Amino acid sequence: MRLDHLSFAAGPDGLASTAQRIGGLLGKEFVDGGVHPRFGTRNMILPLAGNTYIEVVEVLDHPASDKAPFGQAVRARSALGGGWLGWVVAVSDITVVEQRLGREAVNGNRHRPDGENLQWKQIGINGLIADPQLPFFIQWESPAAMHPSAGADEAFSLACLEIAGDPKRVSDWLGETVEAPLEDVKVEWVAPNGTPGILAVQVQTPNGLVRL
Repeated sequence: MRLDHLSFAAGPDGLASTAQRIGGLLGKEFVDGGVHPRFGTRNMILPLAGNTYIEVVEVLDHPASDKAPFGQAVRARSALGGGWLGWVVAVSDITVVEQRLGREAVNGNRHRPDGENLQWKQIGINGLIADPQLPFFIQWESPAAMHPSAGADEAFSLACLEIAGDPKRVSDWLGETVEAPLEDVKVEWVAPNGTPGILAVQVQTPNGLVRL
């Protein structure tokens, strides 16, 4: 179990403008990630060191975005002006999570602009919708060489997550201590004063620490 990526829902200015704005703060451009046909969403990504990445995601005008929980979650966050949607943990055997949560994972895929098709299974979006401090889980089925973090500039890395929430609640959800998937990332826990979830993310860049 490890931290895989962070999701940021596009604001009212749309996917490209949101990604350009965040990339400008970091000094690194996001790249077009492609379309999630099962979820009715698309993304742009920024690979980071440590096999992690940041995605900016938006819903498409497609029926799947109304039916799929992930599309629903993105639409709801974007409707609030955009912002951090959640964090995602990669597991090697998602059946363990399925048994613990009592439901099956769903198939996910992303058609990249280069024609490649990334594939994975994911579970836990409904938990995220109900309690945004909770991560969801992913098991990649595509080769490691196709992971979105491939080709990352090692000078850009995730330094700290600021989360409004309860580490015990998150640990119970994960099935192990929350420090396990975040062992290389500092976490600052803040008691929720409103909606729980990611408050901010600190990224180490060649020009210093940037807080998003």
